[in-house]
Amino acid sequence: MSHIEKAKFISAPPEWGERVPKFKKEFKRRGTVLRAKLEISALGVYEAMLNGVRVGDFIMAPGWTEYEKRIQYQTYDVSDLLKDDNVLTVGVGHGWFCSNVGSAGKYPLSPYPALIASLYIEYENGDAQNIVTDESWSAAKSETLYSTIYGGETADGRITPEFNTSARIFDYDTKKLFPTEGEYVREIERLAAKKLIITPKGERVIDFGQNLTGYVEMRLCGKAGDKISLSTAEILDGDGNFYNKNYRAARSLTEYILKGGEETFKPKYTFFGFRYIKVDTSMDIDPDNFTAIVLHSDMKRTGYFTSGNEKINKLYKNVIWGQRGNFLDIPTDCPQRDERLGWTGDVQVFCRTAMLNFDCRNFFKKWLRDLALCQYEDGAVPRVVPNVVNENTDASPKSPERRHSSAWGDVATVCPFEYYMAYGDVGFLREMFPVMKKWVGFIESASENGLWNSGFHFGDWLALDNAADKCGATDKHLIATAFYFHSVGLTAKTARILGEDSSHYDALLPKIKKAFRESFIKGSRMTSDTQTAYVLALHFDLAEDSERDALKNRLIELIESRSDTLTTGFVGTPFLLDTLCEVGRSDKAYTLLLQEKFPSWLYSVNMGATTIWEHWDGINENGEIWSENMNSFNHYAYGSVASWLYRTVCGIKYDEFAPGYKHFYIEPLPSVLLGSAKARLLTDFGEIVSEWKCDTGGKISYYFEIPEGTCATVTLDGITKEYKAGKYSFR
Repeated sequence: MSHIEKAKFISAPPEWGERVPKFKKEFKRRGTVLRAKLEISALGVYEAMLNGVRVGDFIMAPGWTEYEKRIQYQTYDVSDLLKDDNVLTVGVGHGWFCSNVGSAGKYPLSPYPALIASLYIEYENGDAQNIVTDESWSAAKSETLYSTIYGGETADGRITPEFNTSARIFDYDTKKLFPTEGEYVREIERLAAKKLIITPKGERVIDFGQNLTGYVEMRLCGKAGDKISLSTAEILDGDGNFYNKNYRAARSLTEYILKGGEETFKPKYTFFGFRYIKVDTSMDIDPDNFTAIVLHSDMKRTGYFTSGNEKINKLYKNVIWGQRGNFLDIPTDCPQRDERLGWTGDVQVFCRTAMLNFDCRNFFKKWLRDLALCQYEDGAVPRVVPNVVNENTDASPKSPERRHSSAWGDVATVCPFEYYMAYGDVGFLREMFPVMKKWVGFIESASENGLWNSGFHFGDWLALDNAADKCGATDKHLIATAFYFHSVGLTAKTARILGEDSSHYDALLPKIKKAFRESFIKGSRMTSDTQTAYVLALHFDLAEDSERDALKNRLIELIESRSDTLTTGFVGTPFLLDTLCEVGRSDKAYTLLLQEKFPSWLYSVNMGATTIWEHWDGINENGEIWSENMNSFNHYAYGSVASWLYRTVCGIKYDEFAPGYKHFYIEPLPSVLLGSAKARLLTDFGEIVSEWKCDTGGKISYYFEIPEGTCATVTLDGITKEYKAGKYSFR
């Protein structure tokens, strides 16, 4: 039973402005406590202290949801923290709710934060006490002078909050509250400073050696009134100077005024994406006194990969760090600049990889439920979830005004289906089925005779085949129609899984394929002569068998004409290596994987990347930076290549008819170019292992493990057999 429904939202006086408020309630214990629980949430982000001890370890609580529809609350057991006389204090930073999140959007939803809480105490004598937020609470201006998502945080250690103001009731619908669904965001890891750099400009810069999401903890010793400021950056420029122009309008600054003596400080209500910090202070600094604290949703690691190539291993490590940095309560595009939004296209691209790397079931369940709440009445899916963007909801499905997009909105079918394959949760698939149907229905209303040839589309975002357009050279309607076919196919499969009628979707598929072929395939060429166009036609099975060889050959020609490099963007890249293997050219897939010159996955590795870049050429070999406007060095989308490492290099593939790896396939694709590879995947049944090694003579040995309660179909060197649980070795 929830007791928070008896509480009211409370806030500080509006004239306090940007100042972070704290709220306090003093109370006495009435007897011997049987149990006590604190239910708490905020319009903003909170930190609760009971008798001087922090309650829980959820950072940035209560998390980010589609606030206009629902807000999470957390429940903590605080039985052991109670004393005879008690003080409960809660600071509430502006967080997402009260920050200007997104550009030209509908946030902030309130200019100042608010708190709601219930502390319910049960006593051994049967008595109970419910302490709820109301007018009896007092408020104070806290030591935190300023805190926003993009702006950072400023605090003055000299300030002792004076609780001499009564809290005000804030009118907000408590029916929007619901228990936590997602994973808690926690302090996961602490990284020591690697080195102190004095740049050519004379800046004092500390390098933590890893691009991460979190904040810095400082151990300080100075006199009262001394000030220290930390600016964050992902890179140094070509001259070795501190560079964060790519943060755009994000101030991204930590400022602290010392109270005097020895003290420790870290931000409480915000986070940053960074590798480097620039330290501005009159005090002497020792890099050993600065620690980077890594924040992200506390998901269980499930996937591991290693190979005989150390650069590929570094690439894989960068994929993991990219996911860690961007899975902070929601799947963000980037953690550093004035964005940090739940872009649907990035999730569509990466969700399969994400669910191999980590157990994301709670993480995605929360986010997909927000997507369902964001979905427009006509079935369109916004480009970011939670939806922070004001859009013309009266625009027709064919209008370019509303920025729905193929490959972005298709997350509504792709992510629920991949979720089901990874975890076998048929109940959640059934919950998401209406979302899938509505999205496909929206595309139908925007299409003519099977062709999606209207509306706004991002195209093959950031492809390299059209320097004048971030959307790439591939016809946007070719991409849209291909994804229309893909989403209809997934919805048809889902209908059959759920025992629903799939006939409407089954009838749509040949109609869309016919329209695609007639519009975009002309003999041996695609009308858009781009790598992405051929990849989509081949991978989504939109070409006839008689056409596939010619299309495959042209795809290879396009790759070779670029000296064995790719030109694909967000849409084509996730399917590129899979497609080459599907058409019998795994040799070319390995060539692209191991390519080191620009553009390639290993180019950024050679340039010192520790996460995945947004642009293939975020920094060129001369140290020149691609753009100030849109150039993240922690963008996980191109990290979708890790799915190919698990599923093709090591060959661990799910079975659509036995989801959750009850039955699965092991079909490794060894190559002497890589030397060896090993993947481990922890499932609900246990750990799956697939490993292969090439000796100096080119002979291949295999090893695999099948967990109890499962079975696998294994294909080695063209021979397929069925195996039960066990450990197996072959040479």
